[in-house]
Amino acid sequence: MELKTKPSENIGIVGLGLIGGSLGLDLQKLGYTVYGITHREKTAQKARARKLAQIVSTDLSVLKHCSLIYIALPLEQLLNPSSALINSIPRDAVVTDVGSVKVPILNTWNKLHPRFVASHPMTGTEESGVNAGQHNLFKNKPWVVTPNKETDKKALEIVRQITLSLGSQWISSEAQIHDEAVGLISHLPVLISAALLNTLSTDVKPSLYSLAKSIASSGFADTSRVGGGNPELGVSMAKLNKKNIERHLASYRHSLDIFEKYLLEENWSELEKILVNTQEERQNFILKPTN
Repeated sequence: MELKTKPSENIGIVGLGLIGGSLGLDLQKLGYTVYGITHREKTAQKARARKLAQIVSTDLSVLKHCSLIYIALPLEQLLNPSSALINSIPRDAVVTDVGSVKVPILNTWNKLHPRFVASHPMTGTEESGVNAGQHNLFKNKPWVVTPNKETDKKALEIVRQITLSLGSQWISSEAQIHDEAVGLISHLPVLISAALLNTLSTDVKPSLYSLAKSIASSGFADTSRVGGGNPELGVSMAKLNKKNIERHLASYRHSLDIFEKYLLEENWSELEKILVNTQEERQNFILKPTN
């Protein structure tokens, strides 16, 4: 796809984990020269071996060559960037992030850089680190942007065009609504999935655990996947989106109470009504039209 508003051929990525590394692979495929930044030389060596960027360095000064820079750092580092990082980013460069909580990031970076665009690719795996990056991670996946009145329109358009060239679905939202939504469909499932795994590991006798492990199949794998992901990311999401997750957890707990009530009462007809409703809800919410 030819970009209407295009950065120079040089794009910087600070952090070459799952998201940053995957960006590096795909942006190179699109013809860009990618400058990747890692904190440690050992990590840089692994990134070079995996060809996550043409230039991989621990020296932030290489960012001076870049007109578009992705900050692909953990949430806590996004909210507390080093002065060295801030001072290394050209003032005329477009800067965007990939964090999953937008309100605090937008509030922080609007004060730090005039051409910041808050964004969040809605994709991932349970893998993390320099070995996690993969081709086509963003293809056909939502990429949410949360501009406000301070967002530079030309910078926003550059991020939009790059996002579309990666094959992602561009979605614009208010930051607060984004955080409420991801709290429900992304952050809450992490805790639910983790609770299932915690039940398995703490409340099950060894013989039952052994059999369950032998017969667990795709249903359990799907349900437990996000609970087995990066613990640091899980804690950061909970900390930074606390109020939204608390509200969704309360609603989820209420649903569990209803299920438990019908089980204790052996009220199978009411239980079936709920399951019929949830079957329809999933079809409406998840399944895409075939035509």
